[in-house]
Amino acid sequence: MKPRQAVGIAGYGAYVPRFRVQTAAIAATWRPRGAAGAPVAEKSVPGADEDVVTMAIEAARTAIGRAGIDPSSIGAVWVGTESKPYAVKPSATIVAEALDITPSVVAADMEFACKAGSEAMQAAVAFVGAGMVEGALAVGMDTAQSKPGDALEYTAGCGGAAYVFAPAEQSLATVEASLSYVTDTPDFFRREGAAYPEHGGRFTGEPSYFHHTLAASRRLLQELGASAGDFRYAVFHQPVPKFVHRVAAELGFSREQIHDGLLAPRMGNAYAGSSLVGLAAILDVAEPGDRIFFCSYGSGAGSDAFSFAVTERIRHQRAGPTVRDYLDRRREITDYGHYLRLRRKIRIS
Repeated sequence: MKPRQAVGIAGYGAYVPRFRVQTAAIAATWRPRGAAGAPVAEKSVPGADEDVVTMAIEAARTAIGRAGIDPSSIGAVWVGTESKPYAVKPSATIVAEALDITPSVVAADMEFACKAGSEAMQAAVAFVGAGMVEGALAVGMDTAQSKPGDALEYTAGCGGAAYVFAPAEQSLATVEASLSYVTDTPDFFRREGAAYPEHGGRFTGEPSYFHHTLAASRRLLQELGASAGDFRYAVFHQPVPKFVHRVAAELGFSREQIHDGLLAPRMGNAYAGSSLVGLAAILDVAEPGDRIFFCSYGSGAGSDAFSFAVTERIRHQRAGPTVRDYLDRRREITDYGHYLRLRRKIRIS
């Protein structure tokens, strides 16, 4: 898919909470002695005063600052998340209000598990590409949900990223093409009233993550008439590092191509923001002329694939904190009880 008017990323920003919990602290409570180690060493955890809205605002401010545009020129705001603070009330309106974008703006929340953020990106590209708005803000942010003791608790981190889309001449990376691939595959879900989501075990890998990621990626490469070697970087959704390595290898991407965007070992899988944070990390180091391949994944299930071409404007639009800055300003949580309190997993009423 290509918009009628060339579109690109004018600004971007990420956010990763300061707190980190060592997965060894989780394992000490739940895993039997001698069990295999967790797939990541630590994951990000929001502070007591942080949620999807506060983190989305932080990332979006960086994105708008890098874009160098007046917030009033943004005509659409979408927040992709599956862990919004209100069950019935949009997060996007709060974010838009805090950024002085209201009232003449389209604003809504999007939900598609881990690809809610890239779904928001697709909508932003469409609105700008159709000439309906001058700029559009797409955010993917989550405080990932996981039942205590469940496998997800070892990998479900928190954080995300925000992207301002605008006409190509204002962009630091243009959108060459994008493509979506979805099916009804029930690998992850949370029913009404359930405290935590469930995952479909054997559905998680082959029929879900691998099928959709590989199908979307191959179809986009075919549409572009390109191969893995035509790109400087590649980023994929990161449930665990070994999934990313396998997908990259099957598509022909090397470990060097995915290195800067592979963040799962240090922050966990941030759900709606996982692949978006990876893309931000790559934009932090990319140079003019680089091409970036991007493919998200969301349970339920589907993938959004994009091809980006970095422009000369990248050199002048990097002011602000990098992804590495957020990863390095860590504060370790060693006590599992403290982690449970921060994540509000202890219910007393």
